[in-house]
Amino acid sequence: MCLKTKSCGTWAKSEPFSDIKPDAKDRILGKTKKRALFVLFLMVFFSMTALLAGCSSEDRKPGYVYYSLSADPFTLDPALITDVPGGSIAAKLFNGLLRIGPGLSIEPDIARSWQVSKDGLLYSFRLRRGVRFSNGREVRAEDFKYSFERLLSPKTLSPESWVLSRIEGARDFMKGAAPDVKGIIVRGPYSLDIRLSKPFSPFPYLLSMTAAYVVPREAVQAEGPDFSSHPVGTGPFTLGKWLANDKVVLKARGDYFGGQPKVKGIVYRVIPEELTQVVEFELGNLDVINIPDADYIRFRKDPKWSRYISMVDGIDTYYLGLNCSRPPFNDRRMRQALNYAIDRKKILETFMEGRGMLANGPVPPELRHWAAPSSYEYNPRKARRIIRQEGFAGVKVKFYITSQQDVADMAEIIQAYLKKAGINAQLKQLEWNTYKEAINQGEPDMFWLSWWADYPDPENFLYPLFDSANMGAAGNRTRYSNREVDHLIEQGQHATTTAVRDGYYKKAEDLIVSDAPWVFFWHTKSVTVRQPWIKNYVQYPVYSMDKGMDIRIER
Repeated sequence: MCLKTKSCGTWAKSEPFSDIKPDAKDRILGKTKKRALFVLFLMVFFSMTALLAGCSSEDRKPGYVYYSLSADPFTLDPALITDVPGGSIAAKLFNGLLRIGPGLSIEPDIARSWQVSKDGLLYSFRLRRGVRFSNGREVRAEDFKYSFERLLSPKTLSPESWVLSRIEGARDFMKGAAPDVKGIIVRGPYSLDIRLSKPFSPFPYLLSMTAAYVVPREAVQAEGPDFSSHPVGTGPFTLGKWLANDKVVLKARGDYFGGQPKVKGIVYRVIPEELTQVVEFELGNLDVINIPDADYIRFRKDPKWSRYISMVDGIDTYYLGLNCSRPPFNDRRMRQALNYAIDRKKILETFMEGRGMLANGPVPPELRHWAAPSSYEYNPRKARRIIRQEGFAGVKVKFYITSQQDVADMAEIIQAYLKKAGINAQLKQLEWNTYKEAINQGEPDMFWLSWWADYPDPENFLYPLFDSANMGAAGNRTRYSNREVDHLIEQGQHATTTAVRDGYYKKAEDLIVSDAPWVFFWHTKSVTVRQPWIKNYVQYPVYSMDKGMDIRIER
């Protein structure tokens, strides 16, 4: 899923914002200290409980690396996976034709090589020989045709069928008007052609996604719906055990075509509470965790842990969405005024403790291969002047946020800046599902949200979020509409060279920033901490990149 919320950090400095309510300041400033004391209490409690129960952190499977999941995966069937936990595990059980490599480049996976026609319509793949499913059978081109048509089949009910819907004949097949997909052509046991209806520049990235992993027909048919919990793939690991809401255990394969994993297996423990994850890590029961925002300063300043912290730029954008379909934010100048009214840099340095980069526009810098748009500087005087000139001084707007406390704390900071500029933002907190439905329906005037890449291509931050065809649940939740932007994005999608594509996308992003349907806040950094005995740990910007091949344990 690319629509996500995330806690937004804790207060790092004592420098106050004068208009923030005192109770919010007290919550923020006292959070880190109180949490550290509570973690210490829980560590003592859990340690005593472990001793009384006759177990300890040594009660682990030797040679296995231990991670945590915030939620149980819904399924391990690639055609049905939409959640990050499921996708993270599936990356170690399955493979596709292509994968994302260093620098977010596309590289071969089961495909040995591939070529693209000059018109950008035909992709010709040559497969590796000797790649085997975990049931021992060799992978052939016919397996990819089966897997792709299974994903597209209405009988599968896959929410990810869009991944391959641009293949020629896919839509007829999805409607039941054709017996197979015309554009998927098996040329031989190790030769596969894919023809698109129109050129689509990000298509290689789509083939690296979870939904495009290959599965064996005989295992799917034998297991039926149970294939979701009894997966058979080509990856470096197999599923050893899955205890619902408890743990998922993977075992290393000895016959993986990419080599031998350096661990015997991986254990994912399902621990919903961030605080419990931290305690279990500090007790030695977990090997790697994502550092919760509330614990970042404590880990960073602790000499025991600070050298084992890793950080990677997230391929994401956090933003304040402005409803462009009605007053006051159907007025372009009002939207620009909000960009001038908020000191994003100060919030990033204090509230976010510097864990991110200011956004110049919607496209993350890792994906932008053109000059960044000019960003809005903090200019409260200019913001107030525009708001008065447009006749909206003192206007009341509905500002929707999720029920997370950290999000509420930051929303109060934003609210204070807007009040100084002459806008009264009225906060409304909603539970996540209700919140998502409300913004999909266009209820709020403003809302706080983020977008995380489905695939690392700039198109994924332009078409879903700003094309007028995607208003509402499809991604364009601000209901922004600009026909020139639509045209530029479409031209970029169908471009056959990177240079031409980037030219269209640069023009589109510049127009979007000028129109200001968002207040462009920041791109975050993902932060993890690991145990001293974990070696060769690599933090990846895209979860599907991690095949579990390099990490090892030295105890």
